[in-house]
Amino acid sequence: MWDEKYNSQEYIYGTEPNIFLKNNYAKIPSGKVLCLAEGEGRNAVFLAKQGYSVTAVDSSRVGLEKAERLAKENGVTIELIHEDLGRYDIGINQWDGIVSIFCHLPESVRKQIHSNILSALKCDGVFLLEAYTPEQLKYGTGGPPVKELMLSKQIISNELKGLIFSHLIELEREVMEGSHHNGVGAVVQAIGRKSEKS
Repeated sequence: MWDEKYNSQEYIYGTEPNIFLKNNYAKIPSGKVLCLAEGEGRNAVFLAKQGYSVTAVDSSRVGLEKAERLAKENGVTIELIHEDLGRYDIGINQWDGIVSIFCHLPESVRKQIHSNILSALKCDGVFLLEAYTPEQLKYGTGGPPVKELMLSKQIISNELKGLIFSHLIELEREVMEGSHHNGVGAVVQAIGRKSEKS
């Protein structure tokens, strides 16, 4: 499915980073960052330009080829991993940051990844997320047309216990990201840190 979606010259979510990430990336300690379901690479390339060592994981080979091209055009290098997130091992005590931007997964896969995030982050590592909530179904301006793939404050709180959240809100905002995220959207945003006690 995603290979088909990405199979065009156009970057369907644009080449600019997600605005929530752009405004908050500095909260991630310098070092290694993992971008989940990174697609065409816009966020990974942005983070690499800020000096992070970035690994981008996605199930779409076509998306990752476009990410590689975008990285070359911007004079940066990112590690690209072609893997289904249901099978990808995010490691232990490995990442200074983990970024999840509009990464909408089946519940079983999502729970598995969320349960591993705390142990995968280094001490003081930061998890940054933006995703659509079920309210997004009213707008139809992006995201999956299925409530079960959406996220909420409650889901994040329940599934990411142990992180200290400095930011966790649901809101409506203009999401202008290429042709596939375009218009008012209902989103949840999260910034959580792993403390020494976690």
